[in-house]
Amino acid sequence: MKKSNTHKISAASKWLLLLGALSLALTFFVPIWRIDLWAPQYPEGLTMKIWLSKLSGQVEIINGLNHYIGMGHIKEEMFPEFKVLPYCVAFLILSGIGMALYGRKKGVLGYFLLLVCAAAIALYDFWKWGYEYGHNLSEDAPIKVPGMAYQPPLLGYKELLNFGAYSMPDIGGWVFAVFGTIIVLVLLYEFKLRKT
Repeated sequence: MKKSNTHKISAASKWLLLLGALSLALTFFVPIWRIDLWAPQYPEGLTMKIWLSKLSGQVEIINGLNHYIGMGHIKEEMFPEFKVLPYCVAFLILSGIGMALYGRKKGVLGYFLLLVCAAAIALYDFWKWGYEYGHNLSEDAPIKVPGMAYQPPLLGYKELLNFGAYSMPDIGGWVFAVFGTIIVLVLLYEFKLRKT
C-alpha cells in the first residue's frame, strides 16, 4: 500500500490541476491569439484576433491593405481548424479533469506531454499558414517589391514594409500558458520536492 501511495499526487496538486483544466473552458469565450499592425497612417493600430472558431477585429481593413501587395483575402472559411479546435479543447478539458481525478504522477506527466504536442502542432499550423499567406502573392498586385515576403511573425515583432507587426497570445493563449506553468510546477513538486 505504501508503494502505491508514492505514485499518487497530493490533494493540493489535484485541486490545482482540476481548476486549471476547468479554466480552459474560458478559451471558448475569449480570443486565443492576436496580430497587431501599426503604421504612420494607422497610429491607432489595426488588430486581428483569432478565436477557437472565428476571427474578429479590423479584418476587412487589413484585407484592403493586403490587396495592394498581392496577399490573399483573409476569411474564416480558409481555416478548417475552426471546425476542429473547439473539439480539441473540449478533449483537453475532459482529459485534464480525468487526469486530475486519476491523481497519479505518470498521468500528470502524460497529460503535460499531450499539451506540449498540441501546442507544437498549433504553432506549426499557424506558422505554415503565415508562410503560405505571406509568400504566395498575386502577380497582379499594384505594389511589387522584388524579393519581399510578408509572412507575419509567429511570435513577437517584425517589420513589413512601413508596418510593424506584433503577434502574441491573447487572453485565451495566456490561459493555456498559465495552465502549462501550473502543470510544470506540480510536476516539479511531485517528482522533486515532495517528501513521501
